[in-house]
Amino acid sequence: MPVITALKTHRRNKERVKLYLDDEYAFQLPLLEAAGLSCGQELRQQEIAALLEAGALQNAYDRAVRFLARRPRSAEEVRRYLLSKEVGVSVIAVVLERLQARAWLDDVEFARYWVDQRQRHKPMGARALRYQLRQKGVAEAVIEAALECLDETDAAYRVAQSRLARYRGQTPRAFRQKLGGLLMRRGFAAETVRQTTMRCQQEIDEEDSEYFHREADA
Repeated sequence: MPVITALKTHRRNKERVKLYLDDEYAFQLPLLEAAGLSCGQELRQQEIAALLEAGALQNAYDRAVRFLARRPRSAEEVRRYLLSKEVGVSVIAVVLERLQARAWLDDVEFARYWVDQRQRHKPMGARALRYQLRQKGVAEAVIEAALECLDETDAAYRVAQSRLARYRGQTPRAFRQKLGGLLMRRGFAAETVRQTTMRCQQEIDEEDSEYFHREADA
């Protein structure tokens, strides 16, 4: 049977230990797993397999934590990420379960975060937000709950206000086409787009008589 000839703490990660069998490096394993081992100890193949599995699980868990450290993610995003790193399906299931148990992975909170961040930095309509969250694997019921607090009218108006300077000098018709096209691309409902463009045009007519280039197409 293979014999443990060295157990060396990893230089960059003190929670990892390098295992040497018969004077040759074998693999890394978590510090807690290594704590029960000692030099000179013989290992059966079943024990080596169990240690390898523990090491793979810890590696996958560490990868997932680093992935989540960049920004919140959905459970499906984490699953896809680990699959891209060739992590086994059974290991992924355990990792997701551990992350959810620690509340580091929560699709309800993630959906709320996603909607809030988009409204703060790039307002968009429910249609676009729903599509984005579906792409991230969030369940329909969770998406709908996250969208309950969305005020599409306010969001569309804020988008419009941020673009008014760009459309100065357009005819009223061109203004409505350009602004309406932008709002449609941001995923706003057709009626919200219509109301917002008309509201903005009316406000401009009342406040800035030189904004539009007047033609007979108004």
